Amino acid sequence: MLIESGFQNKTHISEFKMIDFKEEQKFTQWWLWLILLALGLIPLFGIYEQLIKKGQFGDKPMSDSGLILFAIFVFGLISLMFLMKLKTEISSSGIKMTFFPFVKKSVDWKDIKSIKIVRYEFVGYGIRIGSKYGTVYNTKGDIGLAIETRSGQKFVIGTQKQEELQNIIQKYFIPANSAGEH
Repeated sequence: MLIESGFQNKTHISEFKMIDFKEEQKFTQWWLWLILLALGLIPLFGIYEQLIKKGQFGDKPMSDSGLILFAIFVFGLISLMFLMKLKTEISSSGIKMTFFPFVKKSVDWKDIKSIKIVRYEFVGYGIRIGSKYGTVYNTKGDIGLAIETRSGQKFVIGTQKQEELQNIIQKYFIPANSAGEH
């Protein structure tokens, strides 16, 4: 059974047993944080120039309230990037993935048609729709766990622990033709 939830839907997954694999990933690329830091300096400088020094920030300055709203937006974006986390848990029940604060998915082993570690073409970071493997959830790199469910849904969970993940897949996943199903 595949269960998916977003902000409004607070669906809880079935009881998970002891977790055999757990991976948490965050955005840790130095260049990304450098860009975000530079972006954060813009409204700070604007507030300093316009609200503290009582000058104007730029040729066509924003209103003071507009500048404050812009600063709130920028620091909200930076906070979101700081809080975002891709978490994967695997147990004898199945696979649970959370891309906080956007997506929660879980899939039982019996509902998986195929599963494998893949190197996918770089599609960007975050949640990417439309790769040949379906939706890609990643924070870094180009290696992930590609899953296709029996209902036809495809998605990839990015990983930095491909060898450990491969061992867990071999432990729990039994392809349909090996299990005597047709």
